[in-house]
Amino acid sequence: MMRAITAAPMASAMMGMIMIWMIAMPREVMAGASLSDDEKKEIVYGMYAGYKKKFPAVTDVSPLKAMALMKAGKVVFLDIRTAEEMAVSALPGAISKEAFLLHPAFYHDHIIIGYCTISYRSGKFAEEMAAKGIQIRNLAGGLLAWVLEGGKVYENGAETRRIHVYGKKWNYPPAGYDSVVFRPLERLF
Repeated sequence: MMRAITAAPMASAMMGMIMIWMIAMPREVMAGASLSDDEKKEIVYGMYAGYKKKFPAVTDVSPLKAMALMKAGKVVFLDIRTAEEMAVSALPGAISKEAFLLHPAFYHDHIIIGYCTISYRSGKFAEEMAAKGIQIRNLAGGLLAWVLEGGKVYENGAETRRIHVYGKKWNYPPAGYDSVVFRPLERLF
């Protein structure tokens, strides 16, 4: 009888340790590892089409159109992701949501294109800003579509081949790119 009483707290502690390990450890992110880049594009644009239904009034800009606007010097990229995600990689010259919100009028003479991993968060943000009279276009398919279409990303001003994909569901970077996914606990803080 004594063993059963002392074993229960130990089993409970062991279960707690296993649960912490499962939550804290990074997960294997192999969702798109065996697919061609064309197959990944199809998946990314398909996911975005589903998300787009939640902000139908927001104007989309394709990655190829955004690249052309960038070359013409007419665009400001607005990264809606966290600072930690941006530190992994960002579009050329991208500004953070926080920097934009400090002085949105400063960018009135540019085409503002918001983005995030797949452009769901940026689409919702563009919708919020439209209610305040500020037009932000949304990069169709987000950072994933950008790199799948041949766009470059940068880390600390230097070109990189790493992108933060947020989680396994969105792990569709082009061949030759490394996916970065924060541990589940890191997403909470």
